[in-house]
Amino acid sequence: MTGADGTQSMLSAQDKAVLAMEGRWWSSASAKEDAIRDELSMSATHYYQVLGALLESPAALEHAPMVVTRLQRLRDSRRRGSARAWTSTSAG
Repeated sequence: MTGADGTQSMLSAQDKAVLAMEGRWWSSASAKEDAIRDELSMSATHYYQVLGALLESPAALEHAPMVVTRLQRLRDSRRRGSARAWTSTSAG
């Protein structure tokens, strides 16, 4: 797969499975963690490390644009919220 920047970038089967898992809706965090362990055979910690890297990947954005952009927005809003909370507590 050739990315928008012209570089060759491929997603592994595991990367695609992580993106597919993020595209599903979960009734609880524990149900999602059970599925991560059972379906992907990885710990939740490793799953979220892989997912974090995928959010920076042009190939992931090309493969699952709605999932990646939704997660990027969530990540960015959390970062802004954390920065605001830290700024307001350190200024006081």
